[in-house]
Amino acid sequence: MANGGDSFRGALGEAALPVGIAVSSAGERSESPLRQAIRRLRKSTTAVIGVAIVAALLLVALFADVLAPRSPIANDQMQTFARPSWDYPLGTDQLGRDMLSRVIHGTRISLLVGVSSVLLALFVGVPFGLIAGYYGGRVDSVVMRVMDLILAFPIYLLAIILMVIFTPTAGLIGTIKVTGAIAIVRIPIYARLVRGSVLSIKEKEYIEACRALGVRDPMILARHVLPNCLAPIIVTTTLGIATSIIVEATLSFLGLGTQPPTPSWGWDLKANVSFIQANAWLSLFPGLAIFVTVLGFNLFGDGLRDALDPRLK
Repeated sequence: MANGGDSFRGALGEAALPVGIAVSSAGERSESPLRQAIRRLRKSTTAVIGVAIVAALLLVALFADVLAPRSPIANDQMQTFARPSWDYPLGTDQLGRDMLSRVIHGTRISLLVGVSSVLLALFVGVPFGLIAGYYGGRVDSVVMRVMDLILAFPIYLLAIILMVIFTPTAGLIGTIKVTGAIAIVRIPIYARLVRGSVLSIKEKEYIEACRALGVRDPMILARHVLPNCLAPIIVTTTLGIATSIIVEATLSFLGLGTQPPTPSWGWDLKANVSFIQANAWLSLFPGLAIFVTVLGFNLFGDGLRDALDPRLK
């Protein structure tokens, strides 16, 4: 009898095992896309490194006034071209300004221009892309021809032309001009990206169902079309910040970006490039700052692209 009871319990356990597996599998299948993306992002070593770099840069930018040992614009003619030491960890430039303080405060300018220009381009380009892709016809032709006209210019050439028109200045106004110029250059990227996604999404059955139910176009675009375009937008935005930072540094290096005394990595490279043979650190540290920043955002963007790819499981 006991053997019969053991056999019954064993059979019950064997029968219950597939049920448990099925429940677990169902739980995995019911996991939200956001949780799946976060889980894949955590498993990516490059993405984690990118997130750590970006987070560190954000902290440096937010607390630049606390972290910088000196004012980034204060001159000390007694300490010109001081080599890296305990008092000046990154040395000083030809005006005696502390390079560590300038690199730290330059983080704030670079991130401000990079993030602000991408967000501005995003808020302008995405609506144009939605309207052009959803309505098509003449609206699509007009919007895309304007975007093609902007894209006909190389990104750096157009940014240079715009900054010549805007006239570079120092301070907050100068930073706003640089941000606007870079944003204008990047608007077509988001418009074309979103348009391509909308062209495929608007033919889906649920969009046709919304139209049949009398849902208005603005509601369809906001609640059904745009959310399905977010994955490529997020990835492009992250990678676009790195590109915008490079463009800002290039404009400053050419003397068309952020003007002194505002600390800028690109301007510090320009101002110190003539002294690079005798004082290599003057260009080394701003260049490393640009490299690390761009690397962090690129790694983060690559990780997001893999995490948000619906073909990956």
